[in-house]
Amino acid sequence: MAIPKFDETMLPILRVLSDGKPRQLIEVSGILENEFGVTDEEREQTVSNGYTKFYDRVSWGRTYLKKAGLIVQESRGSDVCITEEGLKIINAKIDKMDIDFLKRYPSFMLFVDGGTKTPEEINNTLSGNLSPQDMIDQGFARFSNTLKSDLLEKLQSTNPYFFERVALILFQKMGYGDFQETSKSGDGGIDGVISQDKLGLEKIYIQAKRFASTNKVREPEIRNFIGAMSGDVSKGIFVTTSSFDESAVQKAKNASHKIVLIDGDALTDLMIKYGVGVQTASVYELKEIDTDFFEVS
Repeated sequence: MAIPKFDETMLPILRVLSDGKPRQLIEVSGILENEFGVTDEEREQTVSNGYTKFYDRVSWGRTYLKKAGLIVQESRGSDVCITEEGLKIINAKIDKMDIDFLKRYPSFMLFVDGGTKTPEEINNTLSGNLSPQDMIDQGFARFSNTLKSDLLEKLQSTNPYFFERVALILFQKMGYGDFQETSKSGDGGIDGVISQDKLGLEKIYIQAKRFASTNKVREPEIRNFIGAMSGDVSKGIFVTTSSFDESAVQKAKNASHKIVLIDGDALTDLMIKYGVGVQTASVYELKEIDTDFFEVS
């Protein structure tokens, strides 16, 4: 039989994991190769990222199941495990799972559109009612959403001191001057100091908090940050892997100092834009007709 589409691998992935045993994705893929009867010739087929076509389909099936909350995987390369919600699907003995099935899970819908589209737009996106250009744009957006989600998970699992350094490296990549990390003990609420310009004429204080997504930065953290700023420094950047509650936003807005807040969503956007913690996987060229060439005929 032909190599299955990625959504056709989703239910089989759940079945393989239904015994509760954590498995590497490559192991799951190997089990499913036999289940689907993949031929030696089909095993040789690859896609542009270098993976085999079958493994790539299983990998995307894994991603969609993860976004729906049916499986968990702490980070890419770690074991894949089924969740209680995934076991409910197995126990219900359903015989088909596709994209429409996953629409019942709010976390999956948030992954698809980032919370910006109407239900009708989401249905159009997932049902294939798109032009080729739309599909390219939507496909790139999905890759970007997955990358942002994975990048944020990676940041939240790092050493907090390493995260502070990541923030400083990012600001330097953005065009700021040299940075200086503060002592890890008794830093007074300041994690680093970065020059606003290459000559170091003005300094900016940095505070970096590696929080879980559910743990918002609150007003006391902003107040302590402002209080730690010396008299000759009037600008600060507070960056976090989570978000800021309303009291924190208001405190920063009303401060006599200039305080810029960067949440997890903005942070991952900046890291991707300036190439911090990410690398280019594939480059595609999209060609169109050269009308000037044909005008001479």
